[in-house]
Amino acid sequence: MNIYDLKVKKGNGEELDLSTLKGKVSLVVNTATGCGFTPQYEGLEKLYETYHNKGFEVLDFPCNQFGHQAPGSNDEIHEFCTAKYNTKFDQFDKIDVNGDNESEVFKILKEQQPTEEIVGLKNKMAMKAVSKISTTCKKPNDIKWNFTKFLVDKDGNAVKRYDPTFDPANIEKDILELL
Repeated sequence: MNIYDLKVKKGNGEELDLSTLKGKVSLVVNTATGCGFTPQYEGLEKLYETYHNKGFEVLDFPCNQFGHQAPGSNDEIHEFCTAKYNTKFDQFDKIDVNGDNESEVFKILKEQQPTEEIVGLKNKMAMKAVSKISTTCKKPNDIKWNFTKFLVDKDGNAVKRYDPTFDPANIEKDILELL
């Protein structure tokens, strides 16, 4: 089973059958509008604008599990992202990525890519700090914070997991390899 076997609810209430993304490369991200990593929306949008016409999608799943940094309704989150970062990629219903109510999408992604490599001392220190305050990270493969990113191939399988500190611009070469 992979994520293309699932259906998800968009932030506007519409359902999306992820099988419609077969043949495309996707970057799946758990996001938050009030996080120190929120400016990554800019890099995500740049990747989307650059590669969308070549078969690339960004799937934005707001999540309020880490420091309650995704407050507000789906409409309020969408309004913030489009006004501040001019995002055009799909945004989905707010979800949990860990715990009893975790999204099936993230359950599958975490099974396929259970860990990420954290590069650089500054990033390692940042992730160590957030890990101490992350109350929902109970299992080794759990998401540790907002803006964990999964690169998904054309067949719906997660091929790489990036930690929250990883700059979206540095994912470009991996996207190109899959396109």
